[in-house]
Amino acid sequence: MTETPDTVPAGPGGIVQYRHQTIAATPTASVWVSASAGSGKTKVLADRVLRLLLSGTDAGKILCLTFTRAAAAEMQNRIRRLLGEWAVMDDAALTAAIVALTGAAPDDAVRALARRLFAEVLDAPGGLKIQTIHAFCESLLGRFPVEAGLAPHFEVMDERTAAEVLEAARDDILIGARDGADEDLSGALDTVTGWVHEDEFAGLMMQIASSRGRLRRLIEAHGGAARATEAARVLLDVAADETVDALIAMACDDGVVDLLGLREAVTALSAGGKQDKEKAGRIAPWLAAPAEDRAAAFDDYALAFLTGTGTIRASLASKAACAAMPEILDVMACEADRILAVFEKRRAILTAEATAAIVAIATALIDRYEDHKRRNALLDYDDLILRARALVERAAPWVLYKLDGGIDHVLIDEAQDSNADQWAVVRAIADEFHAGEGAQERVRTVFAVGDEKQSIFSFQGAAPHEFATMSNYFEERTKAAGQEWHRVPLDVSFRSASAVLQSVDAVFADDDVRSGVAAATIRHTAHRRGQAGLVELWPPVVPEDREDADPWASPDTLRNDETPALRLAHAIAGRIHRWLREDERLASADRPIRPGDIMVLVRRRTDLVDNLIRELKNRGVDVAGLDRMVLTDQLAVQDLIALGTFALMPQDDLNLAAILKGPLIGFDEAQLFDICHGREGSVWASLRRRARRDPACSAAYRTLSDIMNRADMTPPYEFFAHILGPMTGRAHLLSRLRDEANDPIDEFLALALGYEQSHPPSLQGFLRWLEEGEAQIKRDLDQGVRDEVRIMTVHGAKGLQAPIVFLADTMQTPQPGSGLLWDETGTREIMLWPPRSHVQERQAKRLSAVDKERQEEEYRRLLYVAMTRAEDRLYIAGYGTRRAAPEGAWRNLIERGLDGFAEPFAFDSHAGGIEDKPDLAWTGDGLRLENPQTSAPDRKRDENALAEAIPDLPGWVDMPAPAEPEPPRPLAPSRPAMPDPAPRSPLGEDSGAAFQRGLLVHRLLQTLPDIDPGARERAARAFLTRPVHDLDGDMVDALMSETFAVLDHPEFGALFGPDSRAEAPVAGVIGTTAISGRIDRLVIGPDRVRVLDFKTNRPPPAAPEDVSPVYLRQMAAYRALLAEIYENRAIECILLWTDGPRLMPLDAKLLDNYAP
Repeated sequence: MTETPDTVPAGPGGIVQYRHQTIAATPTASVWVSASAGSGKTKVLADRVLRLLLSGTDAGKILCLTFTRAAAAEMQNRIRRLLGEWAVMDDAALTAAIVALTGAAPDDAVRALARRLFAEVLDAPGGLKIQTIHAFCESLLGRFPVEAGLAPHFEVMDERTAAEVLEAARDDILIGARDGADEDLSGALDTVTGWVHEDEFAGLMMQIASSRGRLRRLIEAHGGAARATEAARVLLDVAADETVDALIAMACDDGVVDLLGLREAVTALSAGGKQDKEKAGRIAPWLAAPAEDRAAAFDDYALAFLTGTGTIRASLASKAACAAMPEILDVMACEADRILAVFEKRRAILTAEATAAIVAIATALIDRYEDHKRRNALLDYDDLILRARALVERAAPWVLYKLDGGIDHVLIDEAQDSNADQWAVVRAIADEFHAGEGAQERVRTVFAVGDEKQSIFSFQGAAPHEFATMSNYFEERTKAAGQEWHRVPLDVSFRSASAVLQSVDAVFADDDVRSGVAAATIRHTAHRRGQAGLVELWPPVVPEDREDADPWASPDTLRNDETPALRLAHAIAGRIHRWLREDERLASADRPIRPGDIMVLVRRRTDLVDNLIRELKNRGVDVAGLDRMVLTDQLAVQDLIALGTFALMPQDDLNLAAILKGPLIGFDEAQLFDICHGREGSVWASLRRRARRDPACSAAYRTLSDIMNRADMTPPYEFFAHILGPMTGRAHLLSRLRDEANDPIDEFLALALGYEQSHPPSLQGFLRWLEEGEAQIKRDLDQGVRDEVRIMTVHGAKGLQAPIVFLADTMQTPQPGSGLLWDETGTREIMLWPPRSHVQERQAKRLSAVDKERQEEEYRRLLYVAMTRAEDRLYIAGYGTRRAAPEGAWRNLIERGLDGFAEPFAFDSHAGGIEDKPDLAWTGDGLRLENPQTSAPDRKRDENALAEAIPDLPGWVDMPAPAEPEPPRPLAPSRPAMPDPAPRSPLGEDSGAAFQRGLLVHRLLQTLPDIDPGARERAARAFLTRPVHDLDGDMVDALMSETFAVLDHPEFGALFGPDSRAEAPVAGVIGTTAISGRIDRLVIGPDRVRVLDFKTNRPPPAAPEDVSPVYLRQMAAYRALLAEIYENRAIECILLWTDGPRLMPLDAKLLDNYAP
């Protein structure tokens, strides 16, 4: 760490502007900025946009490319907020702000322009173009779809849809291979499945799918799959006709074997010791066998010369054998070298065959995937970049002309994370800045800001060397055009305290640690000098040596086998809880520590994360959970899925039991036991029987019946929204799972809505879709706004910061990859797939070594990113096994850097208070680096300024919303205040016979009245005897008899006569109640009006008094409306229960009790 560089005063209030930041924001120069962590690159980027606007640049001429949508939104908001402030500032304040930005005092014209910019930016078509590279490429392709070879109505698939299409393509090629429709593909699959087992095959297919863009470029670059395979064979030095069998057969031929020398060696070995005789026992029979029989025993023969790992034996012959045959070592060594060369060649052939198989499978997968996209006018995210690159590199000149006329300034954020294809798009656009007359007509610039030390997205194709390569390229082009160019380093950290920066510099002072991170020495300058800083390195948590437990000991005397991950989680949670409980001060803010001040970083989401979340929740500490959430792992979502599964399959006893015990129903163990124990039939049938006498079971049965009734006809979103809303499911879930369940519930509903937009809206389809694919949701945990402890991966924390940071899993290193290997040394990439490590030959080993080195370099860059997230305090912890952590593990690198630099201290995981589980405690020697608070708390100043900037909310925010007007305007259809009683189940104990009967009766009563009476019987019989109904003659006769008994009833027959009306709509307002509905049958007579309503598949009550209040209110509402229309006529209401069927008149006095 170094002292502060040259600064210049800029504006009132002691605001300091650093010289390098001012140069970087110069609007007339192209600038390449190398910005260390926390050096204010976002501010520099925003300042440059503001200075471009102040210099008169049209907002539409600026293109700013960011790495993420969140970064683009942050930049947009920052610039609009500043422009909005400028619009309402007085002259003095505006002058000070512009001086702080530019270093020069503005005149009246500049101030007037500054005040107009807010409106001009808002009015600009499309506004400021601050977007991700993918969004820019999508808009580019949208402007020129025909030139890009796309359908104008193309759409971009999300990751989930792309995964579905890939899965369908994979299944298609597997089915085709199984059926033998494609012999080459079948052979390729036979080759691959001969090397990998089922689980490995699934992982391999996922790797092929995730590498589809690179594989597609490989095949296209070589001009097809055959040539890509041939390139691999050339690299491996394997001819197209070479096979393993031919190789071994040639290796066994008498012409290549030193028969005389080896036979003499056998004689010498036979007279030697035990190991010599074993060698002779392998060599002699092999030599004696005919050449054609030697191939099968070649591997066994080779063990006389090579070890099991494939290296030449250290001792090929004993001294006694050498004495008997002085030249035996030469003979044995020569044969060992020959066998070694054969094995090396065999590995090369096997790798070539496996690579050819992978290329064949990849080609088939990609072809089917591309065909689906082409037929449905779809693109994936890779396509956006690749198609845009092809468009700008090979399109008609007028396309570049149009682009050139619309962009004068390109700004790239997080440039170190751009891959070669993304750079190609930027290069094609920016090249026009320096070509022809355009280079001299107006000021046109390229600005990039990045940090090679923070390049951690190699899995997306990012390569840190591209940052320097493109810097050199644009410098050459800019200077050749006679334009201004600057390289600007930003090493002043506005984020971290001195102790944190000193630790980072110390760790990366080692050349080996810095390798692949930075070419030059890493030195940070602290802007926050005098602010308290602390770095602690905790001793590692490793398993303890324990005595074997007594197998006959009582379970309550056994000590739990607590894992190191759990012990570390317990210690971190305990430390955080103690800070919050004891109001420990955050010195730089002069206030107690809050949960939102704390961030826990991990490399991977392991058991440590689950343990830590649980430990924090057990202590009542607010925790945001994971930055990436697998939706189906969340308890609230699992409860909702269980309800959907029940609606489709009520006979699933285990699922129903879980629902009954869950938040929506809330039965305890005793109630669940009473329902399930000794039951006859299913749990659902048992619940239905108990509902007749147990109020709790009756309420549960009604609730679940309502859910089941909605399954067939309700789309997934509406189905679950009804459960969560009107059925108060969300409130029940939150009562048990707390407010943190809101996020997964909302994401689940959003997923259901998204599913309906791209799939038939089927509940069963939606649940299957969820089950088949992992629904992973990225959560926004930006800057601790919700005042909760954040637990994130280091990749997810890129660009974020926190006053207190824990690095929790510092003893694990990345595992070497075992998949596809890429040779990038030539003009075109070559891919190899050695299916097993023992199959790796010379080239594969070289590529594996290169891959491992790159992986280790990115691992160290990830450490730099992790350490620099901390503002005030950094705690380094780790857990491992009894085996020592690898030398290159983060913790070891940090310890080496701090050793002799930081102070040792005695660490106690439970220091400062009694913990609930002392068995989880551990102690050891730690290291601590600390600097005290010697200046005024800078965070207190910033937080106070922020608090003053946020106005108080208006009073109406805390007031309940006013009631909706009654009746509503416009008039909406009325809905019953209570749910309908449950209908008869189609899966009842009679196998649905009664359910079918009710539907048929309803249909007959609904349609027969509209048919001439003479033709009704013939129509009814024709309908009932259809094969789909599967009714015998007696059943048909019974149904017809019962139906015609109702139609021909002397008292009620008029309801079905020619003067009756079917499905009569009725609407109106009674008092303040809006009523709207349809009457099944209506007869208007001279002195009375009769209303009939069908109730299908509802068990009929014994008497009108037992009718559900829902139905009584419905009929009373119809009666009230009709009474307003027909004032002098009696209104009679009748229910028709299709179970029977049975007609039930309703007494007027009974309905009076339910009048609206």
